[in-house]
Amino acid sequence: MPALALCAGLGLLTAPAASVNPAPRQAPEARPVRQLAVTFDDLPAVSVVKGDTVSLGVFTDRLLENFTTHAVPVTGFVNEGKLTVAGEGLEGQAARVALLGKWLAKGFELGNHTYSHRSLNELPIEEFEADVVRGEPVTAALMGTQGRRLRYFRHPFLHVGLDLAKRRAFEAWLSARGYTVAPVTIDNDDYIFAAVYAAALKEGAPETAHKVADAYLVYMSAVFDFHEALAQSLFGRPVRHVLLLHANELNADYAGRLFERLRQRNYEFVSLEKALEDPAYASADAYVGRWGISWMHHWEQAMGRPRTGAPDPPAFVTEAYEKGRK
Repeated sequence: MPALALCAGLGLLTAPAASVNPAPRQAPEARPVRQLAVTFDDLPAVSVVKGDTVSLGVFTDRLLENFTTHAVPVTGFVNEGKLTVAGEGLEGQAARVALLGKWLAKGFELGNHTYSHRSLNELPIEEFEADVVRGEPVTAALMGTQGRRLRYFRHPFLHVGLDLAKRRAFEAWLSARGYTVAPVTIDNDDYIFAAVYAAALKEGAPETAHKVADAYLVYMSAVFDFHEALAQSLFGRPVRHVLLLHANELNADYAGRLFERLRQRNYEFVSLEKALEDPAYASADAYVGRWGISWMHHWEQAMGRPRTGAPDPPAFVTEAYEKGRK
């Protein structure tokens, strides 16, 4: 708080007192500069209002505009199984491949999220590896037209396996194939908000959609509060975080506002490659289990700590999501 100015008239019967200047106003404590890589899963799209190729082209342009406007070097992870839709034929397939081309034309990178978005926890390792290979050809060819190679892999559901031998065997296979695992340190439930948001728009309920979107932005602030504090607890410093979001209608409409809020938190946006240079990503990690959790929680376990609970969406969003799944 600003100091009160001292009265200069206290010494009327004595020698005049020296004037005293007010104490300088204390500036609010600045947030530390933080760095963040932004990644998007489930390309070309998930939880959108319209799924035809023309509408998806408009959706993709809107989503990518958020990235270019805010200078965010995004990496997108592709499920190539979404490129072929029954009844669309080769023309439809080409149109869906062109959606990925839009990402590369804007300078963004693509990674492999498997062909069919199955779980490593559930499939035999050979079957899962085959699904990774099946998810390569289109994305690798598109990257190749720019002299780039397919180098990042993201686990569907963040499932890394139920036993350590399987996890390590798969990681060794990925490495031999030239992949780097794309970890996540800021996981969240944007997919829950997105499903409810898209459903509201489909039902002609824009007021509900706006309410969900506003709650999403508030929720994401809580998510960042949580993970920033957790990084400080584990490492004694900010880490270069990797954020997971999804290529959905909600983020096409609101990612720009989210990025603005992150700038206000003093975040700089960096590439995934730059983020992974942080020594935190070399930390011991032997997590296996049924839950797909962030690498922050992996490291908690490796350090012998109990897993801390991340923020949840508000009840009205969760209830709407569960109702929509029935």
